[in-house]
Amino acid sequence: MAADAVLYGDERKILVLGIGNILWADEGFGVRAVEHLAAHYSFGPDVAVMDGGTQGLYLLPVLEGLETLIIVDAIDFGLPPATLHHVEGAAVPATIGAHKMSLHQTGFQEVLALLDLRGHAPDAIHLVGVQPVTMQDYGGGLTEAVARQVPHAVQKVLDLLARRYGVVPTPVQGASAPGAGVMTQAIARTAYEQGRPSEDLACRYGDERVLARGGL
Repeated sequence: MAADAVLYGDERKILVLGIGNILWADEGFGVRAVEHLAAHYSFGPDVAVMDGGTQGLYLLPVLEGLETLIIVDAIDFGLPPATLHHVEGAAVPATIGAHKMSLHQTGFQEVLALLDLRGHAPDAIHLVGVQPVTMQDYGGGLTEAVARQVPHAVQKVLDLLARRYGVVPTPVQGASAPGAGVMTQAIARTAYEQGRPSEDLACRYGDERVLARGGL
């Protein structure tokens, strides 16, 4: 996460937050979606775009006092693989908690609960999610089907911002450098996926003896 992704001062009212782990294939969908959004659009000081990764409770200070939070993530909706879906309001924590697919979702559910407990929950909350194809390919990038949904998820976010909140960003001519504004270029999608080592050089799935029996 780039430091300048959250330094919007007191005027920041809306946060578009991508969460997930880029190390596990489609689990990185939310991060890749906000990367794409930040590279192609410029927002005013009232909107921030942020790679939340797997930070969990460390995100709490960033989320307090927001008017609107839009989360992008890979979620088990029980839908066909690579399907996009949008939920809002009380359905967001319920959806995240219903079918947890990774540890970051457990942590983020706790964040939402703490925000509510402390009286600092956003006035409005949305979740734009994709049904993953796989989250078991360690070191892998997005699957082709889920990768194709990245620009569509970004468009859903843009439509939501325009229709519900009157926010229309400025398109960036030629797009910014990969990862600009939300992450370092070293872990931007192109560099990360093209730099992946071959199966001969990297363990993709782990030792089946350990995974099957919980230890040797």
